[in-house]
Amino acid sequence: MDVQHLEQEIQALRERLLQSQKMVALGELVSTVTHEFNNVLTTIINYAKLGLRHSDSETRQKAFEKILAAGTRAARITNGVLAMARCRSASKEPINLATLVEDTLLLLERELNKYRVAVETQLRPVPPILGFPGQIQQLLLNLLINARQAMPRGGRILLRLGYDPETQMVELVVRDYGCGIPPEILPRIFEPFFTTKDGSDGSGKGGTGLGLALCREIVENHGGRIRVESTVGVGTAFIIRFPAYQGPVTSPNSEPTMLSEDTPPVTSGSTTLAEK
Repeated sequence: MDVQHLEQEIQALRERLLQSQKMVALGELVSTVTHEFNNVLTTIINYAKLGLRHSDSETRQKAFEKILAAGTRAARITNGVLAMARCRSASKEPINLATLVEDTLLLLERELNKYRVAVETQLRPVPPILGFPGQIQQLLLNLLINARQAMPRGGRILLRLGYDPETQMVELVVRDYGCGIPPEILPRIFEPFFTTKDGSDGSGKGGTGLGLALCREIVENHGGRIRVESTVGVGTAFIIRFPAYQGPVTSPNSEPTMLSEDTPPVTSGSTTLAEK
């Protein structure tokens, strides 16, 4: 068997493993999203019962508003999961990163609350980027889950968006204030199959070593670059830069969505999902 054939087989196996990791990430999300979706349905049912029990217009108006808000929230959750399932879409589209960040936080809200992780967002208005929304969402999920795992006793995550008009690059920063990465292994973190995780954590999520390698592949496939800054005991920041999209924007993921008042909303500015 010649070297070229072996290299082709290795590449095919690598692609299968990367796809497997995508499916694992989607599977891990199903349990969390199912619980959150059930909460939304409970809200809808309870307010529907409230509207049926009371005939006055004020109570029914409030019930309809709550039902609409919860239904819209359910649609955003569903769209977030469908976006991940469409990771292999054949065409790129303009992506509103601020909206995508908010939708991704919505999917992880229960997990972040459970582990007492607060999220601060600094989502400045930036141009869209051109790409596959499902892949960018998977990138965010990987980085956010890693950040949460770096703070097993709870902590804070910072998500920041910025734009450099000179280079026409959009910058996304995901920063945690956790354990940090030792300098001797920092150069290796994007290598396929390299991991510092011995097994599953309290959530059942372990490490295959494919997460950050997949993150780098997604970023580079979108014409971007990813780098990491880390200090042991202080935290880690992943800085991703994408080329800004300069064409017309007709992306469906840029529409605003109402959230239920019963659930803390995720919005631009300083946002807390859970207080430590």
